[in-house]
Amino acid sequence: MSIIPRKAVLNVKPYLPGKPIEEVKRELGLQDVIKMASNENPLGPSPKAMDAIKKYVGSINRYPEGGCFYLRGAVAKRLKIKPEQLIFGNGSDELIGLTLKAFVNEGDEVIVAKPTFLMYEVASTAHGAKIKVVPMRYFKYDLRAMKDEVNKNTRVVFIANPDNPNGTYVARHELENFLKGLPEETIVFLDEAYCDFVEEQDYPNGLEYLRENNLIVTRTFSKAYGLAGLRVGYGVSNPEIIKYMEAVRDPFNVNSLGQIGAIAALKDKDFLSKSKKAVREGKKFLYSELKAMGARYVPSVTNFILIELGPKSGEIAERLLKKGVIVRNMKSWGMENFMRVTVGKEAENKRFIRELKKIIL
Repeated sequence: MSIIPRKAVLNVKPYLPGKPIEEVKRELGLQDVIKMASNENPLGPSPKAMDAIKKYVGSINRYPEGGCFYLRGAVAKRLKIKPEQLIFGNGSDELIGLTLKAFVNEGDEVIVAKPTFLMYEVASTAHGAKIKVVPMRYFKYDLRAMKDEVNKNTRVVFIANPDNPNGTYVARHELENFLKGLPEETIVFLDEAYCDFVEEQDYPNGLEYLRENNLIVTRTFSKAYGLAGLRVGYGVSNPEIIKYMEAVRDPFNVNSLGQIGAIAALKDKDFLSKSKKAVREGKKFLYSELKAMGARYVPSVTNFILIELGPKSGEIAERLLKKGVIVRNMKSWGMENFMRVTVGKEAENKRFIRELKKIIL
C-alpha cells in the first residue's frame, strides 16, 4: 500500500513541545523534576476553577455545550463586547488553523516574523500557503518591514503581542501605524496570549482596534489563569469574520470541563493578581542573578525570559534536564545561542539559578 500525503504536508516541520515532567522522570529515572519550559502557571490552576470542575465531573458522560453559550456570555460581559464577536477554540492555537481554513486558499500569501511562535509557520505550511518571513530587529517585530511585504495577495499577517519566544511587545504607536492603509482583503491575526502579564503603559489593547480593521484578537486561559491542560482559548473579531470561522470549526471543540473551569477562572481575580505578582517578583530575582553571572537576556513583559548563553546553550539545556530542571532548548527556532526559561515559584527559580551556576561558572 502506498500512502501519498498532500504536497504541503511534506514541507511541514512539526512543532515539538516542551517535555512533560512525567516523561523526564521516566526517561532519566529522576524523582524530583521541575518544568520551566512551556510558560505554564507555576501556581497551578485557579482554585475557583478547580472547585467548579469537581462539581461538574459527574456530567462528563454528556457532550459539551457546542457553542460555549455560558462561557461566551461571561467573556462578552467581561470584555464589554457582543457575544457574536467571539469564537472559542481548543487553546488559542486552534484559532490559527480556523483562520487559515476560513480565509486562505492554497497559494495565498501569509506573513510571519522570525523568530516568533512556530505554529504560525507550521499551520500555514500545512495549509499550503505561500509564507513570507520577515526577520525580527533586536528581538522585536519589524512592523515597517512587514507592512512593506503586504500586497493584494496577502490574506493574513500574524503578530504575537507580546511575542513568544522573545518576550517583547509591539507598542501602541507601532501597531496603529501598521494598521493604517492595509488592503481590505488582509486580516491581521493579533495573538495576545500573554497580555495579562504586560504592565507597560504603551502596550495596546487589540480590542480597541476591531471596529476599523480586519482584525482577529486571540487570548487564552492557559497562561495567567493556569488552565493549560484544559486547552481553552478565544478569538474576538467582527461578527462577519467570526461567522466564517464558525463555519469551519469542529463541533464540541472545547470540552465541558474546560468551559466550566474557564468561567470560574474568569471570576478569580485574586488568583490572577497572585499570578502576576509571582511573575513580577520572579523576573526581578532572575534578572539580578543572571546579571551577576554575566549572562545576557532579553527584558521580558511576559512570564518567561530568553537567555543568551552562547553556542553551548543547547548543551547547557540538556545538562539542566539531567538535573531535573526542564528549560526550553531554542534550537527549533534556529536560536542555538539561547534558551528560554519560564518564571517559576521562588524555590524553582532558585534551583534553576543554582544548577545553572554549577554549569557555567
